[in-house]
Amino acid sequence: MFDIGWGELFLIGVVALIVVGPKDLPGLFRAAGQFMGRARAMARDFQRSMEAAADESGFKDATQQLKALDRLNYSATNSARKYAASMVKDIDDTVEKAAPAADPPAAEPAVAPAAAVADDPKPEPAAAPDGGKP
Repeated sequence: MFDIGWGELFLIGVVALIVVGPKDLPGLFRAAGQFMGRARAMARDFQRSMEAAADESGFKDATQQLKALDRLNYSATNSARKYAASMVKDIDDTVEKAAPAADPPAAEPAVAPAAAVADDPKPEPAAAPDGGKP
């Protein structure tokens, strides 16, 4: 609760021994222990009264219903996830089966035949950028 380690407790004990003195130290620790016992009893009583008030107001029933809805939501969400995963798997399987049939035939090389090149008319030279003036 207070996150106090053994080193801190030892230091507190030494300081209390110096400040209070060895004669009154047992009484101080007894009073501190009784105070802690009363504080715990008060906290326990407060917690029980809050739980009783929650039970009377129907809060406990509402929390149980919300937990049931949460379980139902989880179940529905889990079912939807499983269905979506199976659909994705089916689509992937279909694509894999269709992939070999969808491959295009090997394209021929893009080399023009020699006869077609010989029949082409001679291309005209491109015009000079300055309009053909020397």
